[in-house]
Parts: sequence; C-alpha cells; structure tokens
Amino acid sequence: MSWNEAHRAKYDVIRARYASEMSAAAFALISPLLPPAKRRGRKQTDPQAILNALFYMIRCGCPWRYLPKDFPPFTTVQNRFYAWRDSGLWAQIVSVLVMTAREAEGREATPSAVVVDSQSVKTTEAVGPRGFDAGKKVTGRKRQLAVDTLGLPIECQITPASMQDRDALAPLLGAVRRKSPWVKRAFLDAGYQGDEAQRAAFEASHIIVTVVKRTDKEIKGFVVLPKRWVVERTLGWINRARRLSKDFEATINSALAWLQLALAFLIMRRLARSKIRHV
Repeated sequence: MSWNEAHRAKYDVIRARYASEMSAAAFALISPLLPPAKRRGRKQTDPQAILNALFYMIRCGCPWRYLPKDFPPFTTVQNRFYAWRDSGLWAQIVSVLVMTAREAEGREATPSAVVVDSQSVKTTEAVGPRGFDAGKKVTGRKRQLAVDTLGLPIECQITPASMQDRDALAPLLGAVRRKSPWVKRAFLDAGYQGDEAQRAAFEASHIIVTVVKRTDKEIKGFVVLPKRWVVERTLGWINRARRLSKDFEATINSALAWLQLALAFLIMRRLARSKIRHV
C-alpha cells in the first residue's frame, strides 16, 4: 500500500499527542465528578492536563521527576494526585463509570453477582507494608479484586502479600455489600475455600459464595474456567499499565489510588469509544 497524504495526516495527529491522552468524549464522562475550582487564589491548572499526565504515568510507568516537560510541572501533578487520593475521588469515579458501563450494556446499574480473585505483585525498595506470599514466592503486596460478570471492578483492596486470600475474603465482600447491596452471590477460586473463612464472609456480607474448583484429574493445560475467566481477564487488563507491573508505592493508600486510576482509565476509554461508534 503506497504512502499518501491521508496516511501523512493520520500520523501527524498521532505524533501530535500521546496515546494515553483523553479525548473530549472521555473527559466529559468524568469532568462532572471532579472537585470544582477554587474561587480564590491562583488560577488552578486545567484538570484535563493533570489527568493526561497521570494517565501517561500509569501507562508508561515513569517516576514523577521523569514526567515529560509538555505536561504541567510534576510537583503540581503530584500534589493534585495526593489531594484526589485522600478525598476518595477515584473510588467514586470508578463506581460511577461502572454503573454507566453496565447500563450501556443493557444491564442494571448494580450487579447481583461478583467474581473474586487476587494478584500478588513485587514491591521495590520503597518502605511500606509488605509481606511474603509463600504460594507465589513473591515478596510484596496483594491486590484483591471483585468484579461483576462483565469484568468491571466493583471493589478492590490491597494488603500485604502475606495475608491469605481466605482472610481477605470477609473484608472484601463486606465492602462489596456496602457498595452494591443487591449482590447475592460470589464466585471464588480454591484459594478462598475454608469453612471458617466462608462463614465469616457470609456474616460480614450475607453473600453466598461458590468455589469454582480446578483439579489436575479433570482439567489438563489451560482451560477457560466458568465465571473465573472474567476476573482473570480484568487482571490482564491491569497488567497493561506499566506503573502496576510492580508496586512502587510507599503506602497502601497510594498503591490503591493508582490501581483505581488505571481501572478508571480503562472503563472511561471503553465508554468513550463505544459512544463514538454509536454516533
């Protein structure tokens, strides 16, 4: 295929901005949820520029001081990240985006079932809570994730990797119940099985748990397991964010904020593309 002016115009647009940059449709999805600008003091930096910088960092995994110069100063981006983290903004944004995405798929805004799994990741030399996962042979932290049947995140938590999955189940499902009271059932893998753990989880959430087992006698090689493949796919989506390839954060609050930010970016882009296709 020969190179022509249409190709040149297309690649000029690509070179003019970063691939992680938000479109106008994507920014319109979350702009109503952002805190209003202060009436006094210096004029604040455009929040869309701040978000573009954070999404660039999530996708590329660069440190604060390596943020390219065509973004706002890294100290400005960093301070806004901490302010939004401490206000719980990202948890709110993820919840609203999930409800919007479910309704766009013709579903009820809140789910009736969730699928639960965890992911252990290494930490770096930064100080902070961590532990050793004897099963995965990983020193670091563990991401506990509960998603709906579309793979959209309902609740995510981060613990030291030394915490057993069955011990993290009750707090996770308790948070799911508070956020989505209509959830009635949760599908788990074998790492969550145990009568005491499941009893504690039911007392905390009143959610019925079902363990989807895999045994060597029944399954050989890689096979897509019922229900569980949904959360595995979501973990695969998360792995595209290089900032999350390891846990670089000194605090669990920051690690959770980056995880929520990555999830918000994925859902926001999915909704924006879907909206463009239907226009």
